[in-house]
Amino acid sequence: MKFAVIVFPGSNCDMDLLWAIKDVMGAQAEYVRHDVTSLVGFDGVLLPGGFSYGDYLRCGAIARFSPIMAEVKRFAEAGKPVFGTCNGFQVLTEAGLLPGALIRNKSLHFICKTTPLKVVNNQTKFTSEYENEEVIQIPVAHGEGNYICDEKTLAQLKANNQIVFTYEEDINGSVGNIAGICNEAGNVLGMMPHPERAMEEILGSTDGRRFFASILKNFGKVSVK
Repeated sequence: MKFAVIVFPGSNCDMDLLWAIKDVMGAQAEYVRHDVTSLVGFDGVLLPGGFSYGDYLRCGAIARFSPIMAEVKRFAEAGKPVFGTCNGFQVLTEAGLLPGALIRNKSLHFICKTTPLKVVNNQTKFTSEYENEEVIQIPVAHGEGNYICDEKTLAQLKANNQIVFTYEEDINGSVGNIAGICNEAGNVLGMMPHPERAMEEILGSTDGRRFFASILKNFGKVSVK
């Protein structure tokens, strides 16, 4: 299984994602620039954290117009896995691939710490290696991680089991303490926390490994390290 790690101007977690999926998990992966228009030859897409286009206008609002995003949308519509972490999650909401939006943390401060997350849906292809309701330790690093949506959208997310991760404590003001959601088809997932930063004990947690193991097992149908 081969992954494209999308690199926008201002991305700064692309190296983390490539290291996690390639060096730790043993999958194939390459960087793909924002101005590329084809994802032929790739089986999965990873959108990294950072500050795409300097987060001007709104986080992810300019990145959604990058040439590569039309191909990412086609990729998602074909049922292939698309994952966005932090700024990648923001890009996915701006692009309409996931509902809702991310705004400034309620504290108006940047948050950078390892935080407990609850796996509220382990029936997705991204979370099957976790136990349901399991609490895992995953780092966050964001200033605009406050997830918002209207009541109708929230009701739909709950009815369709699209809420995948929630914070165990209110760290940023997100409605329902939502930390990560997926689309109705279950092949696009966005979350503000960084599983790629929880891959080795020296980093404080290995709980991110099972996230990527789930992707490889369910989308790639291959054995994982």
